[in-house]
Amino acid sequence: MDGNSSKVVAGVPEASVPAIDRLTPVLERFRVQASLFHAGPLCGHQVFDAQPGRGFLHVLRRGEMDMLHRDGSRMARLHLCEPTLLLFPRAVHHEFINPPVDGSDFTCATLDFDGGARNPIVQSLPDVIALPLEKIDGLGATLDLLFAESDQVRCGSRLLANRLFEVVLIQVLRWIIDHPDEARVSQGMMMGLSDPRLAKALIAVHEAPDADWTLERMATQAGMSRSAFAAAFKAATGTTPAAYSLDWKLNVAASLLRAGRSVKQVALDMGFADAPALSRAFRRRNGASPREWLAQHQPGAG
Repeated sequence: MDGNSSKVVAGVPEASVPAIDRLTPVLERFRVQASLFHAGPLCGHQVFDAQPGRGFLHVLRRGEMDMLHRDGSRMARLHLCEPTLLLFPRAVHHEFINPPVDGSDFTCATLDFDGGARNPIVQSLPDVIALPLEKIDGLGATLDLLFAESDQVRCGSRLLANRLFEVVLIQVLRWIIDHPDEARVSQGMMMGLSDPRLAKALIAVHEAPDADWTLERMATQAGMSRSAFAAAFKAATGTTPAAYSLDWKLNVAASLLRAGRSVKQVALDMGFADAPALSRAFRRRNGASPREWLAQHQPGAG
């Protein structure tokens, strides 16, 4: 490849694609909290049960093992023989099978995504992503810090390890946006963000969920005709621009309700005519009014 060559991303030469921040507007609205729960060898058979709203991020530092995970009605098996990152964004039963002694060395955290299964990142990712650590540029420096903090007890070490796991997750999400096919992402928000043209429209929607996002307005953001934009958007995300913008608006509304905002205030903040208009849209989508839904999703409910 000569010095003038450039990679092509979604039909557009990479050198001509301006750098844009595709993740911050999403992660600012829908935060994720990591919590370190293991650092060191794992021997024998470990089972990680599916827990609603909870994901896992495992880093295989060294060793060799088999990983089982539920894939529909069957258990899929994957043999790991190199340092690997395993991301389970949603509740999926999985198991590690290691030698009974001298097992593999792991550092593991749980992930709690704001909104649980409704989190737009979670909705757009496969059940499991297995990535050799060497694939992700810049990950080594973060992992060195993470391992240093997780391997010993110092003031604030657990808190710092939790934050570093969140940094690792952001680096993984960056990689997924740049390599959706390798990550087995086929449709959804992350696939849309991987297209430089669609990403412009998606970022605008993410940053201003209260705006009136017509097809024409979104297509203008992407620099495309309405018909070309609508077709590309549906192919990438699996839904229409109108349905996506409304779903994002209601996702943000749910997040604000969980944070303690009143239904009336959320309706105003999200551009609904009034609280009843929000309640009708919320019920059509979630099968419950905002107050009923909130009662079901408060800590300890159910």
